[in-house]
Amino acid sequence: RAGFRCNIARTPESAVECFLDKHHEIIVIDGRHPLYFEAEAVCRWDLAQNFVFFLLHLASFSKPHLTWFDLQRFVENSSVSACYNELVQIEHGEVRCQFKLRACNSVFTALDHCQEAVEITSEDHVIQYVNPAFEQMMGYHKGELIGKELTELPKSDKNRADLLDTINTCIKKGKEWQGIYYARKKSGDSIQQHVKITPVIGQGGKIRHYVAIKRPHADNNNQVECFSLRHRDRRKDSMDARSLSSRGSDGSLQNRRYSSVARIHSMTIEAPITKVINIINAAQESSPVTVAEALDRVLEILRTTELYSPQLASKEDDPHTNDLVGGLMNDGLRRLSENEYVFCKSKLQILQSQLSIPITLNDVPPSIAEMLNDEECWDFNILELEAATHKRPLTYLGLKVFASFGICEFLNCTEATLRSWLQLIEASYHSSNSYHNSTHAADVLHATAYFLRTERVKSSLDQLDEVAALIAATVHDVDHPGRTNSFLCNAGSELAILYNDTAVLESHHAALAFQLTGRDGKSNIFKNIERNQFRTLRQAVIDMVLATEMTRHFEHVNKFVNSINKPMAALEESSTNVSANIRNSPENRLLIKRMLIKCADVSNPCRPLELCIEWAGRISEEYFAQTDEEKRQGLPVVMPVFDRNTCSIPKSQLSFIDYFISDMFDAWDAFANLPGLMEHLSENYNYWKGLDEVKCKSLRPPPPS
Repeated sequence: RAGFRCNIARTPESAVECFLDKHHEIIVIDGRHPLYFEAEAVCRWDLAQNFVFFLLHLASFSKPHLTWFDLQRFVENSSVSACYNELVQIEHGEVRCQFKLRACNSVFTALDHCQEAVEITSEDHVIQYVNPAFEQMMGYHKGELIGKELTELPKSDKNRADLLDTINTCIKKGKEWQGIYYARKKSGDSIQQHVKITPVIGQGGKIRHYVAIKRPHADNNNQVECFSLRHRDRRKDSMDARSLSSRGSDGSLQNRRYSSVARIHSMTIEAPITKVINIINAAQESSPVTVAEALDRVLEILRTTELYSPQLASKEDDPHTNDLVGGLMNDGLRRLSENEYVFCKSKLQILQSQLSIPITLNDVPPSIAEMLNDEECWDFNILELEAATHKRPLTYLGLKVFASFGICEFLNCTEATLRSWLQLIEASYHSSNSYHNSTHAADVLHATAYFLRTERVKSSLDQLDEVAALIAATVHDVDHPGRTNSFLCNAGSELAILYNDTAVLESHHAALAFQLTGRDGKSNIFKNIERNQFRTLRQAVIDMVLATEMTRHFEHVNKFVNSINKPMAALEESSTNVSANIRNSPENRLLIKRMLIKCADVSNPCRPLELCIEWAGRISEEYFAQTDEEKRQGLPVVMPVFDRNTCSIPKSQLSFIDYFISDMFDAWDAFANLPGLMEHLSENYNYWKGLDEVKCKSLRPPPPS
């Protein structure tokens, strides 16, 4: 049943002879009939001679224990499935370990013949192995290196002062580091190397070794150049198709940076169907060759699934914008290799921390309760709450916000049930993510609550809409892996396959939120509401979570502007009742809720400057980590510009604000009246622009010399 090849021997002599001929991985010694032979004696002899894995299979035994050589004992079981499971466990446990141990000589033989220099150190940076290529490149003999700490070897003075600290900080967190490093050879000369250092996790989940692979930088230049050009050409072809198809179209897109809210009336973001018309019109006046080329472009556009979702023209001189648009608005290229990214679900259990679990709002520690007194202010510092709650801000903020909106009363659930649900959802966020963690969820929840309290929004939505918005904000990124949809699609992840490469993460967040909620009555906040009300609430939550997907960003913004902003502006002089009728229709309430959560989800550029800077650093780190992993796994690099060694964070922030934030928040401000947010946005934009003008690529300006 397990597909094993096996031999059967009837006597101890034939068993020994068979083993010496075949060297089996598992030996089953049937000791149920001790009159025929002494099973322990056979086991003792074979073990002393051959150190292999044995299984002693007994139906019954009288001795309380056997001697040291007995590796495992199993009692006869009439269940074939039970015996099969035991056998499979042995194969995947001890036998696989034996395979790995026996492969060590082969691995080191391969390393000895490898052309790249390989250095293996312990977790304390003591050199344990170097291969001949390393000896040749550095001029040392391995006897001079093994057993020495890296700090004992001479360093080159050509590296920047903080490089070693940067490398150590990175690899101690279990992350791979790669980049350019100057090493000093035994002769004293400096050599520029391309270095990749990979932490190796060992027993107990701790880092046990570091493997460094090095090659002269000159040898690596061509490879890196070819690799980056290969992907750049692929992206360039994609971008060229869009830019070519935009020729002859309205050029207003290139001049869409205005400061006045009045520009909402002129928002005409181009949709693919418009491109089709323009291309056909141009082709009618051209030669047959041009007609053929234009028709090819028409076919490309008609093959898209969302004909009314606008696409942005690219700027060849702005790779940051190209990467943001391509990375956030596309589902990704198809898989190019057999590399697989397996989406690992977090452990769905409450994590223990130094802080006691609050029983009710009255039991929240005073220092946290005092912080939460300011949660209705836009400038509320969620990062201070993150620190005070030991990275569990969502539960505490959620208790306060949900209480202020009367969520328990609406859902007819106890505060204990709400608390259990918040803890369950928070435990399902990945605290290891630098950005998409429960602090981001708490930040979005705070922004959502703030928007719901504004006069215009409050008068447009009913209580079910408010409840749906707060729940959607809480769960909108639950179990986020810290990678984009494009990455998951390219890697052929389980989730991408499950959701057919369409809104992969957003579909997962919405589905998992309801799975978790319904799993246990103690945390099921929906268990007491009426069925039809639950269906309406569930649909509203799902719609809002799916609205956070960026591929339909401009479609949502356009619909909001054309269905709500423009009609309301035209009726400014009319009665408020007519204006309210526009806002309160079911279709327009849907658009308002989508716009609300979209703005809450990406409100970082509208936060106070210090918060804006911190969030920019966190999202950049996640993109850097994704680029590192894409390179490591040989996957297409979705956003090549987000290379931690070369990326300009100010440029990326300016591009994000220009293409995604300004128009959306102009429209949202025209509806909800949020002057404070717009002031922060202007201040933050000027801050990033100032850094970019002095060619600063980091989060903050360099210290004065």
